[in-house]
Amino acid sequence: MSEKNKQVVRAYVDAFNRCDLDALTKLFTSDALIYGVLGWGAVEIAKPIWKELNECLNANLQVEAIIAEENIVAVRYTERGKSVQSFRGSRVTGKSYEVVAMEWFEMKDGLIHRRWGARDWSTMAKQMELS
Repeated sequence: MSEKNKQVVRAYVDAFNRCDLDALTKLFTSDALIYGVLGWGAVEIAKPIWKELNECLNANLQVEAIIAEENIVAVRYTERGKSVQSFRGSRVTGKSYEVVAMEWFEMKDGLIHRRWGARDWSTMAKQMELS
């Protein structure tokens, strides 16, 4: 079970990096909730945020460590990106960022049921000279 859950999370990372919102959506339960630094809610709330992160910041996740036990998967990433379009009203700087990001997944019936994400937005903004 743990290996299968890790495969689902790796598919999530792949779909996120490709900004394939349809593939991302299919990896979540119908009543999934997603919690992150930009807010929380159902998949429909997260989809425009994922799109914005990809289009505006070219956000990309690289799995550095992944661990699973029963229905829980925890991942540590290197997240990289670059300011290429205005993100939530910020100016475009063309500057890159690199931070450690963490996500915690609760799985249900082979899909993602809950996802919590944490990344250091302050450091990201500083590296991209958005502040």
